Amino acid sequence: MKYLQVFIFLMVLYGMNAFAQEQNFKKPEYVIVVDNGKIISKDTLMAYGEKGYIGAMHKGVSEKKRDSLHAKFGDIIGDKEFIFLIKLRTEEERAEQKRIAPRHPIEKKAVAKEFLLTLNDPAKNFSVTMLNGEEITLEKLKGKVVLVNFWATWCAPCLMEFSEIPEKILKPFGAKDFVFVPIAIGQKKETVSKKMEQLKKYGVNFNVGYDTNAEIWHQYAKGSIPKNFLIDKNGTIRYVSKGYSEETFNKLVSEIEKLISE
Repeated sequence: MKYLQVFIFLMVLYGMNAFAQEQNFKKPEYVIVVDNGKIISKDTLMAYGEKGYIGAMHKGVSEKKRDSLHAKFGDIIGDKEFIFLIKLRTEEERAEQKRIAPRHPIEKKAVAKEFLLTLNDPAKNFSVTMLNGEEITLEKLKGKVVLVNFWATWCAPCLMEFSEIPEKILKPFGAKDFVFVPIAIGQKKETVSKKMEQLKKYGVNFNVGYDTNAEIWHQYAKGSIPKNFLIDKNGTIRYVSKGYSEETFNKLVSEIEKLISE
């Protein structure tokens, strides 16, 4: 299972970086640090992963650790959420891991269990307070296509996804019968507001809600984020997605376009 987790991480990371480079405005980028000693490319990381050399990985670091790495490597070190620390196995550790850890297929049932609501379910009503003080109630949005996005300020894939939303979703669909409702789960208004201010440098400048006690989240899903629920004009869930990659994001955009045209 450890091998599977590493492989999925590598593939998602590769897709994220490739997608980010297509944009004209500044995008967040991952920095991969091996054993605190050197920075490597995503291709090198892929090679390490395929050969079983990755022993541990930490996604995101503390502010103190980020500052320490910045002092060592300079401005290539960006925001703390986008720093990945990788520990490599020795040859002995690699051989032992190969012996005791057979590869496992992805269990789709386990992924499906993370969605408490899914395709063709009626979306559960909720009210969420946005950073600007606006109160959004889902049932009042009938007649519009609604994208509910669950995220958190510490979630690097969520922030990567956010950096694509202005150009890929809000620009083409914002003036149509479409509403984007991003909801930060389990976090206070002050924390969410601070992160959104920081994200402006990446072109992320839209209104978000906060679900401090995760009450809305617990009606819809559990497990990892980001998760998206695309709701049609009648209040029915028509598409769901988990995680962030070029493929999943492009599919989400396509589904929004289809629902708006119905």
